[in-house]
Amino acid sequence: MSFDALASLDRIQSTVEALKARGIQAEIAENGAEALARIKALTPAGASVSTGASLTLKEIGFEDYLTSGAHPWKNLKGEYLSEKDPARQTLLRRQSVLADYFLGSAHGVAQTGEVVIASMTGSQLSPYAYAAQNVIWIVGAQKITATLEEAVRRVREYVLPHEDARMKDSTGGRMGSRVGKLMIFEHEAPFLNRKVAMIIVREKLGD
Repeated sequence: MSFDALASLDRIQSTVEALKARGIQAEIAENGAEALARIKALTPAGASVSTGASLTLKEIGFEDYLTSGAHPWKNLKGEYLSEKDPARQTLLRRQSVLADYFLGSAHGVAQTGEVVIASMTGSQLSPYAYAAQNVIWIVGAQKITATLEEAVRRVREYVLPHEDARMKDSTGGRMGSRVGKLMIFEHEAPFLNRKVAMIIVREKLGD
């Protein structure tokens, strides 16, 4: 099975409808530039913003845009990254999960609407599951699978080996990666009054 082939438009549209039925506001973007424009439109001036580690956000230019300061938001991620005191940085990092808008990606999206996200530390899972009032996921269309079981397989058989190799390369072999926590997002409860959105991009982004 190939886990890096772009889904057809029909499969993407079917996935969008399945996500909506699970309380996720899903839409389609043609490319990364369009996805970045949608993030800007969805995130109001004055909002606090943070992100999980995401190759996808880097590839569409969002990380550079957030770092640049050329936006009307409060960059909580920038605040903790610039903090030199380790204890204070850890505190700010934990507080950032309460950002008004928390952005990231997913590692697998089943055509039946379940979203699968893996993390070594679990730092981004709390805002996705509950803590953040607004969540925006940007997802390349190659991450769509037919079933939930295939989405989990995609994490273990495709995403993890790539992330492990990337971590080892960036640390000179001192540290690899592993699945520390695995979240399956099945449904957003309406009474939580949150907005969970996914923008599926019709190009390969991230692993």
